[in-house]
Amino acid sequence: MESRVKILNALKFTSGTITLIGIIIFFLGLFENGYSVLTPIGVGTIVGAVFIFLMGMFLVASEEMVKKIGRQQ
Repeated sequence: MESRVKILNALKFTSGTITLIGIIIFFLGLFENGYSVLTPIGVGTIVGAVFIFLMGMFLVASEEMVKKIGRQQ
């Protein structure tokens, strides 16, 4: 149980930091003149952070299911 909590905390910190960086890049590209190329980079960064979070959640959930099935047998 302790390892899953550590993984979830690391996942939360990493994806939250990347999302914050992506939001900053997105708004910088959206509101600053001459930096319009940064808008899609910010969107891509945010989508990447969401993808990292979902993959981490999937791995933690699958690990829990494997351990639960192993205990039943």
